[in-house]
Amino acid sequence: MQTELNDEMNRISFLTGTQELVEQLSNVCAMEPFHERMIEFLNEVSREVMQDTRSKQYSDVITFGFWIRKASLLKLKERFEKKDSNYRLGKGVVFHVGPANVPVNFAYSLVAGLLNGNANIVRVPSKLFPQVTILTEAFNKVLDKYTDMKPYIICVRYERNQKINDYYSALSDVRVVWGGDHTIGELRKSPLPPRSSEITFADRYSIAVIDAEYYLNIPNKEKVALDFYNDTFFSDQNACTSPRIIVWVGEKVEKAKEVFWKEAHNLVEKKYQFQSIQGVNKLTQCLKIATVCPDIKIEEHRDNRIIRVAVSQLSDKLMEYRENSGYFYEYNCKNISEIKVLCNDKRCQTVAYLGEKNMLLPLLKFGWKGIDRVVPMGSTMDFDLIWDGYDLSSQLTRVIVFQ
Repeated sequence: MQTELNDEMNRISFLTGTQELVEQLSNVCAMEPFHERMIEFLNEVSREVMQDTRSKQYSDVITFGFWIRKASLLKLKERFEKKDSNYRLGKGVVFHVGPANVPVNFAYSLVAGLLNGNANIVRVPSKLFPQVTILTEAFNKVLDKYTDMKPYIICVRYERNQKINDYYSALSDVRVVWGGDHTIGELRKSPLPPRSSEITFADRYSIAVIDAEYYLNIPNKEKVALDFYNDTFFSDQNACTSPRIIVWVGEKVEKAKEVFWKEAHNLVEKKYQFQSIQGVNKLTQCLKIATVCPDIKIEEHRDNRIIRVAVSQLSDKLMEYRENSGYFYEYNCKNISEIKVLCNDKRCQTVAYLGEKNMLLPLLKFGWKGIDRVVPMGSTMDFDLIWDGYDLSSQLTRVIVFQ
């Protein structure tokens, strides 16, 4: 049995850390959340990331480097310390499984574990993303100076393998699973120790609500187009935070649509690497949705970079016919309560807005089961320690009553 396990271990590539460190994790002490040394360490990683000339090619890497600056982390620490007067420590060992299609997500999950005082094993995407290389190399450079941090940061890469999942799950006090329903199902085949817990980030979708008059009054529409691009095309709409349904409110919706999509298309044409198969997939999805929603209308489009499908009524079935790379459903809304069918769906994660955010308050006051985040357009991918309705600082620490 041990020989068989050793054979599986040979399939693991260590981007940071070693197998020897993994075997010693039971002896690694949990730290206090937001420990000064951890903040200093991450600030050094931030410097390495920002100084790396390769980082300039990837805005997601730059965003991550900016987020782990000392000034940013101290703000998170201040918010954490306001919670209560209990004494907290990290739970111990956190096993993170990052999503396959969002390259920088593994690093945010890792930092959430670090800031809350835990040692971490992180499975990075199997695909060889340049962003993963840049970030793990930055961690390694700083770990050469902060050698005491090495047991806390173990990044591994391996193809799907239940025996390896079993091994890491058995070591963990918390398992954090990104990547959707299928990945969660696969990981749940691997038992956790009795007192261990699990945080799962299931398949979700997001929407955008745009106030037509508000948009038309914005002087810098190129900036709006860029914000929308970063929310959607930057991740090929693969991120759960990427809006897939665009809800329009106001009196001048048709005029606003005309301007908005023209600006969006101009930017996509300049920045986005479009492949013919993406256009084929989007048009195929249009035909599929038409079989169940015959009243849809494919809006006129210059080319297949952006496909817009107008729907006369909303249904929770729309997200069963979703596509990425610039495929959007559009709905003209007269009363914000009309979108309750979307917001009462537990899969609904983020509502991005362009307009006054108070227009969305009725959605929250109804107490519907969806919506974990309401953020301005352009901010959907901004990571926070409160995510998908989880307070990660609470989930990744244990409370010690100290009377």
